[in-house]
Amino acid sequence: MLTVPSFENARVLVVGDIMLDRYWYGDTGRISPEAPVPVVRIADEERRLGGAANVALNLARVGAKTRLIGVIGDDEPGTATRTLLEQAGVVADLIASETHPTIAKLRVMSRNQQLIRLDFEKSFALDGAFDREGLIERYRAALQHADVVVCSDYGKGTLADVDAIIAAARERDIPVLVDPKGSDWGRYAGAHLITPNLHEFETVVGPVDDDTALQNEAAALRTRLDIDALLVTRSEKGMSLFAHDGHLHLPAQAQEVFDVTGAGDTVIALLGAGLGANMSLADAAAIANLGAGIVVAKLGTATVTPGELKQAAHRQSNGRRGVVDEDTLAAMVAERRGRGERVVMTNGCFDLLHPGHIAYLEAARALGDWLIVAVNDDASVRRLKGASRPLNDLDHRMQVLRGLAAVDWVVAFSEDTPERVICRILPDVLVKGGDYTPDQIAGGDCVRNAGGEVRVLDFVDGYSTTSIIERMNSDAADPR
Repeated sequence: MLTVPSFENARVLVVGDIMLDRYWYGDTGRISPEAPVPVVRIADEERRLGGAANVALNLARVGAKTRLIGVIGDDEPGTATRTLLEQAGVVADLIASETHPTIAKLRVMSRNQQLIRLDFEKSFALDGAFDREGLIERYRAALQHADVVVCSDYGKGTLADVDAIIAAARERDIPVLVDPKGSDWGRYAGAHLITPNLHEFETVVGPVDDDTALQNEAAALRTRLDIDALLVTRSEKGMSLFAHDGHLHLPAQAQEVFDVTGAGDTVIALLGAGLGANMSLADAAAIANLGAGIVVAKLGTATVTPGELKQAAHRQSNGRRGVVDEDTLAAMVAERRGRGERVVMTNGCFDLLHPGHIAYLEAARALGDWLIVAVNDDASVRRLKGASRPLNDLDHRMQVLRGLAAVDWVVAFSEDTPERVICRILPDVLVKGGDYTPDQIAGGDCVRNAGGEVRVLDFVDGYSTTSIIERMNSDAADPR
């Protein structure tokens, strides 16, 4: 089970484009006599932090020590932004531009539908928009109190000197995470990790038709930009993490998607919080994936809490055990392996479950963190055992196995041997019971070639499905 740590000791410095999201809510009951547009009677207003400010808010919500450096206008929206940050516990180290307004977005909402969005902004990339040298000086001073740096780039100009920001962090061996914008990613060279969505990734590298192409392009991009890792968010397909030690796919967690606004902010915030809390990159990505699944089920820019993350991790652990198909199993095994966890696999018919089976499965489970049981389907059992078998059909056999505490996943196969499914899953430990030698076990060569281990365990004497059936038949023939 993925463990959600305390983020209270994580010190994260956020730099980037700050925005204020405003929402006006009201009912629409008629069409304007002046033009064919709805009339909205505004009843309520809400202000939320956006852009880099939303990243900082997400960090503060999970308890990380958070400082935000960025630019606002010398205006009322800027004052509101600063107030919201301070109320959230974020250290707001902000520069006020005398020539440019705070970047703000106004959304008019009715019955949970967005009718129109109005943007108030002027690019900070223009010379004289703000004190660029002053921002870098503030940033350098803040680095001595940071474990991780997050650059939130929305293309508004705050990160015009992002190369200097990355270089200063590298001098101190502090990882820099970048949420990129635009097609000139050469600006981010030397960062620890960048987090594009698939569309942004394809804008830079071109279309990717399948997972192999995605992996190849990611490797080439990592080399070209001298970055340690790349996390590509893929909407309903989840996320894919590419790093120097391999790649990891994380299936999407959301059950319902209401609004993807700000989900990328949550992802990079939780990555930063996880790394700041000394999590591995794979575990931090798993936490970020959980958080993304939570926020897209909320309306508008949103955040997550440690409690929500813990509940989601618990649901994931419980809900994703049991009977699975091969594709789901492959994804979950890859996720566990990426976290350094040990996966054990065994197989059999398991027609009548008896004490010998229980002892064997418990011994197999003790060899690792997760146990997979591959089960012959009904047709393959008949080919192996005869026309009178199985006594229990595949669904019943799998349901009984999934109820055992020692078993995490149960998957069916239709061939006479499980070699194909074993060679696809490639467990860390392949286990078989009985008088086999390791060289005789189907799929063993694949496992060994991948660096895994093949083990033979003893069955408990006196128990077998065949002997139980023979005793039952003998008792039925001799009713004394």
